[in-house]
Amino acid sequence: MLVLLRKKSGASTVTQVCGIAKRLLATISSETTTAKSSPAEEHYDIIIGGGGMVGTTLAAAMTKNTTLADKKVLLLEAAPEFKGFNASGPFLNRVSAINQSSIDLFKSIDAWPRIEAARYKAVKQMQVWEANSDALIQFQHDNFASDVACIIENNLILDAVYARVREAAPNYKVLNKARIQCVSLPRESGASNTRVQLQDGRTFSCELLIGADGGNSVVRKQMGVDVFSFNYDRMGLVANLDLNIEDGCDNSVAWQRFLPSGPIALLPLSDKQSSLVWSTTVPHARQLLAMEPSQFVDAINEAFCRQYPRPDVADKALQAVNAFFGNKGSQHLRQYPPRVSGLQERSRATFPLGFLHASSYVCNGAALVGDAAHRIHPLAGQGVNLGFGDVRHLVKTLAEGAYAGFKLGDTQHLIKYERKCLAKNVPIMIGVHGLHSVYSTQFSPVVLLRSLGLQLTENLPPIKNLFMKSAMG
Repeated sequence: MLVLLRKKSGASTVTQVCGIAKRLLATISSETTTAKSSPAEEHYDIIIGGGGMVGTTLAAAMTKNTTLADKKVLLLEAAPEFKGFNASGPFLNRVSAINQSSIDLFKSIDAWPRIEAARYKAVKQMQVWEANSDALIQFQHDNFASDVACIIENNLILDAVYARVREAAPNYKVLNKARIQCVSLPRESGASNTRVQLQDGRTFSCELLIGADGGNSVVRKQMGVDVFSFNYDRMGLVANLDLNIEDGCDNSVAWQRFLPSGPIALLPLSDKQSSLVWSTTVPHARQLLAMEPSQFVDAINEAFCRQYPRPDVADKALQAVNAFFGNKGSQHLRQYPPRVSGLQERSRATFPLGFLHASSYVCNGAALVGDAAHRIHPLAGQGVNLGFGDVRHLVKTLAEGAYAGFKLGDTQHLIKYERKCLAKNVPIMIGVHGLHSVYSTQFSPVVLLRSLGLQLTENLPPIKNLFMKSAMG
């Protein structure tokens, strides 16, 4: 009986062991199958998080650098695939005033011929004037020998730089509809590379992650840098306008008038059309957006010609300044923009205005460019030009570092990029914010001071040329 029980017990034990073994083998098999079905994490030398004009131009600039051209680069673009640019279609309402330094960048990466072959408008002169006094300033080169800036549609810039990126395949790859979910930097994970996870679950690793993902940058937030930012409680309104200009006349002047509610500007698109950029209060922007086209056109013409209250002290001070410099007055110098005659259908749009600056542009394994690092008021047209300046400095820094044997994400070398950009960007940002502040009030002493400053700059060529040189990069 005892022997029988032992035999039964042994049989039961064998059965249990066999069951455990089967379950273990099934688990191993399942894990192996899962591992085989899950795609391996792809590694790139550089990942650019965010496309847009700055991010895509950065990728294009890398393709044209002999040291970086053979790197494996991934451009993550949240938008669908870019459909190209139609130069024979109507003008688009998102345009940029591109300075000479940015044009030189496009030329260096072979993007300028494509822009030049499509369409753009050169600005020969810019006139800025005050609504609460006669103060004005005009920017142009001697004898109009060269352009002050060029007005180019944003999608045309994208078309030109995307063409350069596509030529660099397969080393350079664009992934559309790709939004970054989270980032793991080397200093947090202890790993040697940066890890990026997309919202769809895909993961990538890289030596250097570059945040070009705009004002709400996920990359910047993960870097943990301090950010100084605020909203202006203003909206920018853009639209494309038809002008009442006689045949044969050249529409090559950019006009900007500082109104009590904010600056209004006309930027030339062609001989018969201009782009409007109007910075104003939120209620007024909504009112303008809801107007009938004819009312909207009348509002623009009135904004450029209307007489606003003028402090007597400011007028007398300007007369004294003009008399000192031998001018009878600024009125004889002033030109007025062509009359607006129509609005291009569905071209009105608004966007919020704000200020943002990151305390640092780099950390181990990551760097920031464009709006991810800084954002300014559009009144001076410098926003995207600062971003293109970041591109120039970062490409040069990375190339020098790679040539010297540094790892691409090494902070020791990336800090050189940050220093160059801060030295260039911060003074411009402070200056633009200062202009917005002093032109946002009708307080008589402030009107007096800003009018004197504008008129003195107009009458002192060395100072005016300094401002022009800074604006042109």
